[in-house]
Amino acid sequence: MKGDFMDKFLKGSGLSIVSSVAVVIAGMLLGFIVLFISNASQAPAAIVTILTFGFSSLRNFGDVLYFATPIIMTGLSVGFAYKTGLFNIGASGQFTFGAFVAVYIALNFEFLAPPLRIIAALAAAMLAGALWAAIPGLLKAYRNVHEVISCIMTNYIGMFLVNYLILTTIFDPMRASSQRVPPSTHIPIWGLDSIFTDAVRASPLNASIFVAIFSALLMYIILDRTTFGYELKACGLNKDAAKYAGINENRSIIFSMMISGALAGLGGGMHFLSGAGRTMSVADVLANEGFMGISVSLLGLNHPIGIIFSGVLIAYLQRGGFNIQPLGFAQEIIEIAIAVIIYFCAFVLLVRTQLGNVIAKTAAIFGNFIKFGADKSSKSAKSTKGKAV
Repeated sequence: MKGDFMDKFLKGSGLSIVSSVAVVIAGMLLGFIVLFISNASQAPAAIVTILTFGFSSLRNFGDVLYFATPIIMTGLSVGFAYKTGLFNIGASGQFTFGAFVAVYIALNFEFLAPPLRIIAALAAAMLAGALWAAIPGLLKAYRNVHEVISCIMTNYIGMFLVNYLILTTIFDPMRASSQRVPPSTHIPIWGLDSIFTDAVRASPLNASIFVAIFSALLMYIILDRTTFGYELKACGLNKDAAKYAGINENRSIIFSMMISGALAGLGGGMHFLSGAGRTMSVADVLANEGFMGISVSLLGLNHPIGIIFSGVLIAYLQRGGFNIQPLGFAQEIIEIAIAVIIYFCAFVLLVRTQLGNVIAKTAAIFGNFIKFGADKSSKSAKSTKGKAV
């Protein structure tokens, strides 16, 4: 009975949850040490702020969900590819490309009514992300170019191409950024502003959070409840065995990357159609949401539901960290502390493996000890019985 429980724990979600909690706690301890080194007198207050800010009001929690939405989408993007044996490190470029296409359509497709324009913009953002991700997919499928290398290349190509497109199509010289999308093409709020408010200001949270949750559920259904998803995962686990079973491995690789890119592109489109004064600017750094998605996915162990919770957790820590500036911490120190917490989460798979090995060995030793004791007791009982006879 105990053996069955231990097997279920090691193979099920129990070990995964313990591993995720362990890396979060370890990352937070290291991050807090950074704060103590920087400003020991204010570090306790800063830690309390980081841990409680998100729950201090409904508006603040709404902000957490608002900032969690894009990194949930990029986390789903990375997680989907990982489930099918690929590492999509190109979510940043796909996110940016999807964002640009969505903003362009919102600004220029005035012949469409606003609701239809929002739908068209988000659909085009998905298509843009999918097509941009198809490049490393094709290179992987037909030339065996590792997707990490090609994704890094397409990240930078995408960033500079989008910069060029912004300057030549939607640039606003007065603001040195893209034009603002009209309020009529902002993603609807659906009454969330009346819930997530502090009676003074409302959170910018909108319907995007529901799209992110729906995307996670859809990803779960596709991967775990459809033949198509089974083929994608089978190809990722063992492409030779999948090929022997009649699965088209090249098609699976390309489709997997395209679906992954579509999720990232949709995240970019929703992020820049969310209102809150967001505009696309010419940048020389890759979109941080793409790399945050890697940590979100790993912390959630690439499971769609886990990715939702890990995205909210990381956004929660980020918002709390952003609000400790009044305590006298330099912005750079805050970013270092939060980055330590976030990127330490990337070790969750390593921790899960090592922790599983330790628990399995400990259980085996303990089980052998109990068995030895039981055998010894049994022999002693038989010896006593023989003497009595």
